[in-house]
Amino acid sequence: MSSFSRPNCTILEPEPLKQGLVAAYTCYTMTKRIPLNEQTASNARELMRKSVLFSELEPDQIDTLLRKTHSTALKEGQVLFEQQRPAKELFMLESGQIKLARMSPDGHEKVIDLIDPGNTFAEAIMFSGMHVYPVTATALCNSELLCFDTSTYANILSMSTEACFGVMAQMSRRLHWYIAELDRLTLHNATFRVVAYLIDQVPSTDLGTSEVKLNTAKHVIASRLSITPETLSRTLSKLCRDGMINLSEHSVMLKDIGQLRNYLHGGSL
Repeated sequence: MSSFSRPNCTILEPEPLKQGLVAAYTCYTMTKRIPLNEQTASNARELMRKSVLFSELEPDQIDTLLRKTHSTALKEGQVLFEQQRPAKELFMLESGQIKLARMSPDGHEKVIDLIDPGNTFAEAIMFSGMHVYPVTATALCNSELLCFDTSTYANILSMSTEACFGVMAQMSRRLHWYIAELDRLTLHNATFRVVAYLIDQVPSTDLGTSEVKLNTAKHVIASRLSITPETLSRTLSKLCRDGMINLSEHSVMLKDIGQLRNYLHGGSL
């Protein structure tokens, strides 16, 4: 990535799309599934206790699910599953980052979501009736995941009211998040979208300054926000000139989180 400097600001130029244009064009091969051993199963239990999808399960139900659970590792750019492929698993990310994206018929990619460690994805497939993945999942860096068998999990849910309510709570939160995201992407300008993205990266209790690591490629962030990489760079540059952020090559320093939050609620910068 190239950059050029101005006083107090390092403006990041748009990144070109990497070799092969986008990862979705990578030849798809089934990633290796590894049965859990005693140690990896113990680690999986710890992660599952922190997820609303699994926190209400009884120990014996978790054991039943783990017997059909596998781990897998992806290298940067490797595809976990492709859009329209049969869906038989849901996933929890242990480490790394996963990009969920849709491809248009003419080959353009739209990033739908970026999955960080501890989060689950593809669980809605169990209830959609479609039984295919609506997106392509690609590793943005070396990543490790847990792969849960959906039929086993669905059978457990059929016997556990508490677990069903946990899934409903997760789906409800996800739905509200997507509604808010739709508002951002259709009712607000690029500055609002970029500020909202940056604020989402810091703890909700932070009010002063905070550093946001830019570990995700700029063209991926831009697609996630439905703007061009050039617009993303111009917006970051303006926020820097306005004194709201400082830029370095791989991070953004938010100088006044309180004011940025106020902007998202109708205030001015």
